[in-house]
Amino acid sequence: MCLAVPGKILSVQGEGFARTARVSFGGIVREVSLAYVPEAVVGDYVVVHVGFAISLLDEAEALQTFEILQQMGELAELETPAAQA
Repeated sequence: MCLAVPGKILSVQGEGFARTARVSFGGIVREVSLAYVPEAVVGDYVVVHVGFAISLLDEAEALQTFEILQQMGELAELETPAAQA
């Protein structure tokens, strides 16, 4: 199943289409592209699909969605093999 996951932007690097961010998904941090959401800034919540932030969303909705995904067990693929051990 393809899944878009909410995360919080921790830091932003680069400019234009090369702009990326470190995004936290409940403590799991990944680098994602901000090419589709150039207005995103540190502290914003974004929906991420296959390494690209595809939209902004508010904190309450992000946290609610993240909690549901955790309950469903749909976040395991975000963890690296070392983190799963």
